[in-house]
Amino acid sequence: MPQLDGKRALIVGAGSGIGRAVAERYLEEGARVAALELSEEKCARLRAERPDVVTMRGDATSLARSHQVVAQAVDAFGGLDVLVNCVGLFDYYTGIRDLDDTVFEAAFEEAFRVNVLSQLASVKAAVPALTRSRGTVILTTSTSSFYPGRGGILYVASKFAVRGAVIALAHELAPDITVNSVAPGGTLDTDLRGLAALGLGERSLGGTPGRADDLKSRNPLGVALTPNDHAASYVFLASAGARGMTGRFLHPDGGMEVNR
Repeated sequence: MPQLDGKRALIVGAGSGIGRAVAERYLEEGARVAALELSEEKCARLRAERPDVVTMRGDATSLARSHQVVAQAVDAFGGLDVLVNCVGLFDYYTGIRDLDDTVFEAAFEEAFRVNVLSQLASVKAAVPALTRSRGTVILTTSTSSFYPGRGGILYVASKFAVRGAVIALAHELAPDITVNSVAPGGTLDTDLRGLAALGLGERSLGGTPGRADDLKSRNPLGVALTPNDHAASYVFLASAGARGMTGRFLHPDGGMEVNR
């Protein structure tokens, strides 16, 4: 039997990478899926390839837009059981010494707005519907939420903030809503972009030369994981098998803990 049969899910950042893989796996597992995606190009591709997905274009950092997509999902499905957020930006390992004074504040605001506010805005908008269904929230942290060196100061700090948000929300929203997270390691075929304030807005992490070999060299299992590898963790956390879990983190990262 499909693990998510009848589940009603909203995936924020579903246009590519991990978010798109999660959408595909949820559909395979019997869920109905709504999506919020910033890129018009990615929205158009999602609508063309998956007309069964209720797709809205919009900025995940906007609370008003988050309310709109939750309302659209509830209207389409009659309720909401699962919220997934996969939104983020990367800083390409920019250290505190490398941040020029002229862009420091703008880069900070962009990193925390996209990486933290987008996740909290989607949760804020979805809480009433998820309370009614006794549903679940699945946020995306990162190996950077646990270990230094997996990003620059702004990326690591913002991902640690999301880690804290998972724990705080799990405490606050219990027993009505479970709140967990997937903390992926480095990933192939991602369109994770850089901070525009640092002039990196057009740079995509998935396009880094030699990325597969680099990722294999970083973890004990010697694996270069794909979005589909990570999607399995999101399926489990949305399934009945995870009903006793909240405030927890799954780590599909090739065994980074072993290196500590």
